[in-house]
Amino acid sequence: MSAFPSKICFYGCGNMGGAMLRGWLAADIAPAAFHIIDPVAENLPEGVHVHRSSAAMDTGFDVVILGIKPQLLAELAPEIARILAPGATLISILAGTTTDTLSAYFPDARVIRLMPNLAAAIGKSPLGVFAPHDDAQQRAEMASLLSPLGAVIWIDDEAHMDAVTALAGSGPAFVYRFIDALTQGGEAAGLPRDVAAQLALAMTEGAAILAATASETPADLARRVTSPGGTTAAGLAVLDSDAALNILMTDTLRAARDRGAELAKGDAT
Repeated sequence: MSAFPSKICFYGCGNMGGAMLRGWLAADIAPAAFHIIDPVAENLPEGVHVHRSSAAMDTGFDVVILGIKPQLLAELAPEIARILAPGATLISILAGTTTDTLSAYFPDARVIRLMPNLAAAIGKSPLGVFAPHDDAQQRAEMASLLSPLGAVIWIDDEAHMDAVTALAGSGPAFVYRFIDALTQGGEAAGLPRDVAAQLALAMTEGAAILAATASETPADLARRVTSPGGTTAAGLAVLDSDAALNILMTDTLRAARDRGAELAKGDAT
């Protein structure tokens, strides 16, 4: 694989695939490099190649991003296999679908699992990556391909990918709910809702940037903000009571992780 493939195919391009596409385009990758095979995708960026099916295609791709619903894999596998060039790299963003399953459908492909999130669109996604037989060359190739989308984090044990999906893939939704809860809390404390929303968003952005760039841990930063007997201490006393926040997040991530394990077993209901 060169520094970036001259053509790359999305087989299925929903919200997550679309975020990856926008991230690469924002990094000045030419739109013409991208081929989208999706019967219903809408509002795709100008300049990308859009195909409603692969039936009329006579070309194979060296890199294919697999972004369909996991329950459609068995049905669509023969069509997907037909567009893979010999030795192609197949990057799956399917939650719960193991590399063993993928390799059974695509035995001649180099299979890689990837879990991004929607922040790939702005180059700020964590990118959990697992490959069954990765080496230094493959890691370098994946870093070159994926780094415009965010931070590439290699996962050594595939059994951890369901937890990666829960934390890195589903996690933004939990953060958004927390921001909304902060807004509602600010409103309940007496602020106009629009002011509470602005404060919650600006505060969350600043706190996240500081946490990402500071040498201290988030726990250390929380202690820096907290004066004994002060307002922050009073609020933290509520969050820390009976480890309420830790228990809530542990249960939340466990539920998301376990759902990924169910999907791996073929439960797509």
